[in-house]
Amino acid sequence: MAHRGLQARMVVAMSILFGFYVLVAALFAPVVGIPVVIAGSVLFVGVQYVVGKKLALRSVDATDLDPDVHPEIHDRVETLAESMEIDKPRLMAGRMGVPNAFAIGRKGAGTVVVSDSMLRMVKEGHMSMDELEGVLAHELAHIKNRDVIVMLLGQSVASIIGLTVFFVVQLVTDDIPIVGFIVAYLLSIVTQMLVMVFVLAISRYREYVADEEAAEHTGNPDALARALAVIQEVGTHEEAPEVDGATASMCIFGGERGLLAAVFSTHPPTEKRINRLTEMAD
Repeated sequence: MAHRGLQARMVVAMSILFGFYVLVAALFAPVVGIPVVIAGSVLFVGVQYVVGKKLALRSVDATDLDPDVHPEIHDRVETLAESMEIDKPRLMAGRMGVPNAFAIGRKGAGTVVVSDSMLRMVKEGHMSMDELEGVLAHELAHIKNRDVIVMLLGQSVASIIGLTVFFVVQLVTDDIPIVGFIVAYLLSIVTQMLVMVFVLAISRYREYVADEEAAEHTGNPDALARALAVIQEVGTHEEAPEVDGATASMCIFGGERGLLAAVFSTHPPTEKRINRLTEMAD
């Protein structure tokens, strides 16, 4: 399925991010040289990718999903992976406090983590296997579309720009160290947040695309819509634990949304996602 809207947004957002990166590179290139700037950027992204993946799995105590205990889940994921023309990802279970799931990695080395609470809901009949399949298809779509890599690149550029602003302001305000540090820190945070607005706008749209592709490959948009409704109901209950910040951006459900969170959220409103899926089923 061709997503021209996603492609157009990607071109605009990535062009803006690349422009920011070029400005940073132009600032440091005369000092350390272009090869060092490029090598340092690649190393920075690589470390973020490797460390981020390990931290995400460790934060939820992820363990491999036993195919002998969950054969149907493995079979359905294998079928979906073949349909999407990607390698079957590694399947793991993790502790997230609420029914949830997330994907990490790339096409040839992806991992999908499902919360133990969601698996328990399926076992107890509170969620059907078709609904779980919709969630899994959504995560596989993220791997297929390289969403994790795109988000990582965007976050890395934002981090690099934030660090650059910090060090530049520190140099300018070197004669007032304490005040300079505070000003540099605050400006770096604000700058990083402004850059992330472009990344998050893409992230929200990519959630819609993953929903559409999941519905396409399962042939059952209603199942994913029902799954999202169940996840939202349980996840926004007043006694529900907060979604861990380290994995919230990757999860199918990112937690409760306030006014500020809506602006800087990685996910669109769940109600809108459900409505779009319902319209696909009609």
